[in-house]
This record gives sequence, structure tokens and C-alpha cells, in this order.
Amino acid sequence: MRFTDEYLDELAARNDIADVVGSYVRLTKKSGSNLFGLCPFHSEKTPSFSVSPDKQIYHCFGCGKGGGVISFIREIEGLEFNEAVEFLARRAGMPLPQQDEQEEKRASRRQRLLELNKAAARHWYENLISTPGNPGQQYIAKRGIEMKWVKNFGLGYAPDSWSDLCDAMAKKGFTQQELITAGLMKSGKNGGGYDAFRDRLIFPVIDIRGNVIAFSGRIIGDGEPKYLNSPETPVFSKRSNLFAINLAKKSKAGYLILTEGNIDVVSLHQAGFDSAVASLGTSFTDEQARLMKRYADEVVLCYDADSAGRKASDRAIGILQKLDMRVRVLEMQGAKDPDEFIRAHGADAFRNLLEGSAGQVEYRLRVIEGKYDIATEEGRVGYLRESAALLASLPGDVEREVYAGRAAEKAGIGRDALLAEAKRIRKNLIRNGKRQEQQRLRPAELHQPSVREQRYTDVSAAVAEEGLVTLLYADPALCARTDLPGEEDFTSPALYKLYSVLLRREREGASVTPAALSAELEQDEMNLLSSIVNRKQLELSRSEQLLEDYITAMRKRRESRSEVDDLRSYAEKLRNEKNNYNS
Repeated sequence: MRFTDEYLDELAARNDIADVVGSYVRLTKKSGSNLFGLCPFHSEKTPSFSVSPDKQIYHCFGCGKGGGVISFIREIEGLEFNEAVEFLARRAGMPLPQQDEQEEKRASRRQRLLELNKAAARHWYENLISTPGNPGQQYIAKRGIEMKWVKNFGLGYAPDSWSDLCDAMAKKGFTQQELITAGLMKSGKNGGGYDAFRDRLIFPVIDIRGNVIAFSGRIIGDGEPKYLNSPETPVFSKRSNLFAINLAKKSKAGYLILTEGNIDVVSLHQAGFDSAVASLGTSFTDEQARLMKRYADEVVLCYDADSAGRKASDRAIGILQKLDMRVRVLEMQGAKDPDEFIRAHGADAFRNLLEGSAGQVEYRLRVIEGKYDIATEEGRVGYLRESAALLASLPGDVEREVYAGRAAEKAGIGRDALLAEAKRIRKNLIRNGKRQEQQRLRPAELHQPSVREQRYTDVSAAVAEEGLVTLLYADPALCARTDLPGEEDFTSPALYKLYSVLLRREREGASVTPAALSAELEQDEMNLLSSIVNRKQLELSRSEQLLEDYITAMRKRRESRSEVDDLRSYAEKLRNEKNNYNS
């Protein structure tokens, strides 16, 4: 959809950036007129995420992300530009402008896919409940799923038929191409097609806005794969969604339970544990962790009790810790998954298990213990070395003291010896961290953009180029000058892109607010612009003199580069002449 600058500026005015960001990030610390909080885009313990109500921009001094309110919603919600604008328009109660024909078609295609998914979910649900004793009903009876929860989750049944869904959707006016795009139909050899989901219990995947975006099908009988999931589509990304997050987000539990299977989630909700979710046929991802972070600060990992489940737990712990989330790990004895445990022992037994679930440190120590035979000298040494490395990674002295005592007792040595080893490892970690931080904080490195493709080849020249960009952004009247630098005066293509966009828009009388610029600049370019604007403090009363200084500095650097290029060319010419003479 094409939005005018006026519309985008009004949208930003109605969605104050401090209010919007504040609904995702706790903004408390003030520095001047800026608000600070922990960055939602990377893990940190000291707030480096800045929001400027005056400039209506945000910027993280840690990871480099920044921009205006539209950029923020794009990043935090994982939306395209148009979707972010629509999101904010709904928030502010603003009507959307008229779309052009191409944009209408694109929005219409997306809406058609959502309507198709909804119709398919309804069809499969009717299949499940309408015919008594069908294989789907037999399966849910076998798994102990009550009809109330069939309805709550919108479960359905895809019969063992080649074209049950395709035929039903065709009668509703959906095309073969739409069915294929939605991942509901497979292409046949002779131009036809067949149902992608057959003889399966269907679990609709519903996003946080209530849209049916995909499906997961559990096979009824024997066969592989056990779970069949929708492919990536224009309305579905496996990495960014969780099964049952639409229900779990309403939970008052204060934590989310992360499981492996959809049946586990249904069983947990049925037993009263309404904060359970599952990933969707993919390893747990950073995007899924950020989605969980929006609704809880604590996660209970409830993976299968096998080696694959332990590996999945280790991976999830690492990802969740980066977001500073509390993690507990639930370990089940005598059952391979939550569904089996609840059916065998009941909800109260699971609740006791949940309340006694181990913190991630205790769990990881037990995993380390399971890797070694501590009855042997070699096994005990291996256990202690790995335990010491884990203790060294803990941030608090109290934590290290407590868990060092437990690990030392298990291995039959004194706690002080284990703490000393952990202290030695921790010193090395801190030393290496400081070395890396010093490298990052070198004056030249401080001026480098976080994105590799934008990094400056000449940092000294880029300082003046950054100043020019900031000056034009802050004082549009300077764009009337006819002696402004050209592309040949820039060493950084990224800074020239920002400069040329600002110059053109200001000379055309167009808006250069963060909202308007976000329609033209890529997110990495918005990050760079917000970084410069935040870092550069200009005295606008001296803008004319500053402009002269920047232009002079840039052109002197260009002249010096030309001289160096001339010398290089001359040296190359001499080398060629010498080689020709010797030959």
C-alpha cells in the first residue's frame, strides 16, 4: 500500500513512540530527555536501549537497532512495512488510505489465504465432530481428549482421501493455486492435485491476532512423518510462531510451559495448565523466544525424557538466557512426555512435579553428572572440570557458592577447591571479555556501523560525512545550498544513500520524519541514521559554519585520496616498465 508522508506523519503523531515502546519495554531510567530500558532485540543486563520522545526515535547502543515507531513495530512484531502501518493504524483508530490496484491484489491474496485457512479449519472440524465413530474421534477418545478441548483448539480430522479438502474448498470458490500456495494441496503429475493432509488429526495454528495461519497434522495410524506441518507461506513462518500461543498469552500463571508436541499442549491445557505452547516442527528459535518474552519472564521446559529432549533443553536454555528469562526444567520419571505422565499419574502429580522443577543450573549439573562415572578418578576429574566451567558462567557469588557446594559434595571434594577452579576460569572469561570490549570501544571501532556491509573504509572521512547527514536532517534549510558535496566526495556508500535521500526529499518539500523515511529506507539504513542522530550533538546556531567545515574536510580527503591514487598509478606504471625491460 502506498502511504503519503502526511499520512505516515499523522500515524506517528497518534502513536507516540514512548507509549508504543513502553508497551513492550519497561522504560524507567532517564538521561536528559531520553528514556532507557533493556533492549528487546538482544540480551543485556545494563540498559542501553534509548527512546527519545523529542525526536520520536529509538536506538540501542548495544546492538545498533533504531528508527521511528514504524521501524520498532516492524522489528518487534516481525512485520512488513505495510503490515506495521496497518498495525499502528488499528491501534490509533485511523482508517487506511485507498490502495492502488497492485497493492489491493497483494492484500487481497493475503486475505484470501487467511480465509482459505479458516474455511479448511472449519471443514476439518466438521469432519471430526459430524460422523460418530470416525477414525479422528476414535483417536481423540484413545488420547483422552474431551470435546470441550476439541472445540477450544479447533481440532479437526483429515480423512484418508485424496481430494476431500480440495473438493470442499473448490465448492467455496478457492482455486488450485491458492490451495497450493497455502500448503494445503500437492501438485499432481497431470496438472491436478491432491490433499496435503490425509488421515491425520489436524491442529490449526492460530497467531496472536486470532488468524488461522497454518496447520499441524498428527498421523492417526502408523507412518511417517508423525507430525506433518504446513510449509512456509505468505502468512506463516515456522520460526516466528508457537502452537497455542493465542491461548497461552491469556494465562495468569506467570510462566509459559514449552513442550515438544501438540498433543502435550492439549493435554496440559485440559489438565488446567493453560500456559503450555509448542514449537512447530523446527528447533526452538530466537524469534520464538522473543515471542514468549512478551507474555512471561519465566519458561518451564517440558521436553521429552530422552537424549534428543535433553539436547533440545540445552539449546532452549541458551536462547532464553540471552533474553534474561528465568528457566526451569521439568524432568519426568516413568513417562516419556507430559501427555503420558498426566494420563498415568494425573494433574495433581504433574503440578507437584512442576512446582518442584529444577532451575536451569541444577538441571545442567545433573546432566553433567550423567556424562561421567564419578566413581573413577578420570570421571570425577571430568565432572569437576565441566562443573567448574558452568559455575564460572554464573553471574552471582551466591549462586556460585550454593551450586559449588552441591557439586563438590557429589564428587567428594572440598567446595573451596571447586570454587578456586571456577574463579580461575571466570578470570579468564572476564579477561577475554574485556579484551573484546576494548577492541570494540577503540575510537575507530566506535564509529563503525554494526552491519558489516555498511562499515567504513575511511573512519576519519566518515566522521565528516556523518556530520553532514546529521546537519541536513536537523536543519533542512541548508539543502538550498548549491555547493553541497556529490557522490564523489563520499567514502561511505551507506552514508551517501542517507545523504542523497535526505537531500532529494528536502528539496522536493517532502517529509524527513522517521515515519516518512521508514517508507523509503531499509531497516539497516534506519538503524544507521538513528545511530548517527543519537550520537551527534550539533550546535544548530553554528550550522552554516559546521556545514563549511564538513564540506572542506570531505573535499580535502577527496584530494588526498586522488594524490594517493596518482602515486599508486605511477608506481604501477614503473613496475610494468621494469617487468617489460627485464623480459
